[in-house]
Amino acid sequence: MSEPRCAWARGSELMTAYHDAEWGRPSHDDRYLFELLLLEGAQAGLSWSTVLNKRENYRAALDGFDVHKIAGYGQPKLDELMADAGIVRNRLKVRSTVRNAQAFLAVQGEFGSFAEYLWQWTGGEPVVNSPLPGEALPVSTPLSDRISKDLKRRGFTFVGTTITYAYLEAVGVVDDHAKGCPAKPVSRRAGGRAAGTAASRPSR
Repeated sequence: MSEPRCAWARGSELMTAYHDAEWGRPSHDDRYLFELLLLEGAQAGLSWSTVLNKRENYRAALDGFDVHKIAGYGQPKLDELMADAGIVRNRLKVRSTVRNAQAFLAVQGEFGSFAEYLWQWTGGEPVVNSPLPGEALPVSTPLSDRISKDLKRRGFTFVGTTITYAYLEAVGVVDDHAKGCPAKPVSRRAGGRAAGTAASRPSR
């Protein structure tokens, strides 16, 4: 790639691969949306690279991010997770996996899919930004404020507005690839939807 990637993606091969193949690409896959929701929650207070390095361990520990299985975890499984050095062993975060799985299933029951719920906030289209490389931008927006508030109302945890905004970026509801970034989807490199309420979180 001749053009520069988003600055945060240059730290390691794993970060670069995630940036190039996943970050900012619109997803309507509930399994993937659930996986990223849990991983972004696990990141709270940590770097994204820390969680990304533990991603495969999370997949193994959490039954491949099977939302139905996780929603039914009891105390023995939670104790097992707390003893697993391959994941972030924070008691509140471990418990949140169960609460968020249960809340996720409730949203699926109400809307038909979590994707239907999530994409309604932007009318089914990604919010496209084109921040300049290295531009210092907010960590949250009015959009993430609204979605965060609603997620909390529905019983989700570790979904503050900063985490929520990072999640929206991750699953492509918000496209925050920097201007000129070669990983920005070609069809949305220019002339995309105006982004009056959204901006990038420059540090992953």
